[in-house]
Amino acid sequence: MAVRFKGIERTDPFLQDYGKLPQEIQSRVDKAIQMLFENLRYPSLKAKKIQGVSDIWEARVTDAYRLTFEIIEGGILRLRRVGPHDILKTP
Repeated sequence: MAVRFKGIERTDPFLQDYGKLPQEIQSRVDKAIQMLFENLRYPSLKAKKIQGVSDIWEARVTDAYRLTFEIIEGGILRLRRVGPHDILKTP
């Protein structure tokens, strides 16, 4: 899937999650978002659709941290949640 994103939207839950992360993890999240924006299939992100949830994706930040997102109309990358692997229970 070749996707050219035109912008990034951050949801309130994403911003709240992000604000609670340690600074080192925030830096890793920023890098992951940049890579995701440039190339959805960047190998270390291992981006994939979440099974059982319509149109929500997950990407790896570190071994223990994930971020969830949607690709919405107009080529916008909407960031939904970020945090430990448990966030996948409520993406």
